[in-house]
Amino acid sequence: MDERIIGRIEKIVGKEGYSVKTADLYAYGFDASIFHSAPDIVVQPRTTEQVSEIMKIASEERIPVVPRGAGTGLCGSAVPIKGGIVLAMQRMNRVLRVSVEDLWVDVEAGCVYDDLNRELSKHGFFFPPSPGSAEACQVGGMVATNASGMRAVKYGATRDFVLGLTFVRADGEIVRAGTRTIKDSSGYQLARLMCGSEGTLGVITEITFKITTKPKKSASCLCGFDTVDAAGRCIAGIIARPLIPASCELLDSVSIEAVNKARGNPLPDCKAICIVEVDGETDEVIRRDLKIVEEVAGETGAVSVTPSFDSKEIARWTDARKSVMTSLSALKPGYSSVSLADDMGVPVSKVPDAVRAFQEIAARNRVTIATYGHASDGNLHTKMLIDPTDKDEWERGVKAVDEIFDVCIELGGTVTGEHGVGISKAPNYMKERESELSSIIAIKKAMDPLNILNPGKMEQWRGPILTRLRYPCKEFA
Repeated sequence: MDERIIGRIEKIVGKEGYSVKTADLYAYGFDASIFHSAPDIVVQPRTTEQVSEIMKIASEERIPVVPRGAGTGLCGSAVPIKGGIVLAMQRMNRVLRVSVEDLWVDVEAGCVYDDLNRELSKHGFFFPPSPGSAEACQVGGMVATNASGMRAVKYGATRDFVLGLTFVRADGEIVRAGTRTIKDSSGYQLARLMCGSEGTLGVITEITFKITTKPKKSASCLCGFDTVDAAGRCIAGIIARPLIPASCELLDSVSIEAVNKARGNPLPDCKAICIVEVDGETDEVIRRDLKIVEEVAGETGAVSVTPSFDSKEIARWTDARKSVMTSLSALKPGYSSVSLADDMGVPVSKVPDAVRAFQEIAARNRVTIATYGHASDGNLHTKMLIDPTDKDEWERGVKAVDEIFDVCIELGGTVTGEHGVGISKAPNYMKERESELSSIIAIKKAMDPLNILNPGKMEQWRGPILTRLRYPCKEFA
């Protein structure tokens, strides 16, 4: 990058607030996806005003800018494919104010999710979306991708908790959108529009989240099944009883085998597992709901039903579920677990159909796919096990991905439930949202006429997704 521009940036953030070191540029070229592309400079602002001044320089000089949280995203949203500036938000990490009487918290975008909830727990409240990367992910990134997790079925996704936010436009203008009131019916909801925008419309710097009381009691039930169809029927049966669990996690046979091989058999040996959590204010409520789960599991053919109030045992189950992605590589030495098709959503009643179709697609394309996820809201994850050096395996993997996404759309679902679009979902996202694309393009052009905010992502992606891979396959470097 031009020394003149670096000098201007240094005057804004100081010498400690940016880096052009090769090692730093390389590190900030990653997120948790399959892609890598280094920026020209990494800038770590401390205030909204500093972000504004950086964006004025970027607009004047036509420099691409990619806002970045913790880099836990799985779709390439934070990978600077056109170089330029990475705005790394980790120094803007404060909880600014908690107003329990008004049910909101003001927080900077770089605050880590778990850190926010530690502060809220002091008041008996919490911010519920519970992403799998809770110990690392930053709330600004959660807003940018409309992230969620295990508890979305009962509590909702990030967008459901955004009352307002501050963002910086492409030209450096600072905008405060939304309110600090629980209800807001006025005009265009710009704060909601920024949710899921993945840094393409503005740089989110502060957020006002709605908060809710933390449940006093919880318990879980691990149910084993001989078929994934039976597990799917159990999930649908629980919802139809009616009972909305705090979470309901599904693991197929590939996921179970991988976790047991990698982590010393923490799960029962069966073809599918549901881990159902219930929560509430009293032991009476918890026992009542847990009994419903046990009854439905028995009615739908469970081969084992293990209820538990033991927090340590439940933590082991949760840890096993969260370890699927890393455990998958244990099935085949030399192979890697990669995020291609990753977090599609289908109607809850269609979960068995979707998982069955995924298994057929995997067999047809000769790839290993583990299916698991937040099945009570229809949000499934698929991780693929491939030889990362093998061009043919990558290509068969992408073919399987396209078929998986086609099935989801046919079932009335979506290609992304919580991880965003970025690069890896872009072609199928455009297929799903075909009738909306002209409006999406118009909004982007109005908000970012110079196309400097995270350019080339989402609806702007062109070409195959097998490019700029961080894996040792020269054909797709």
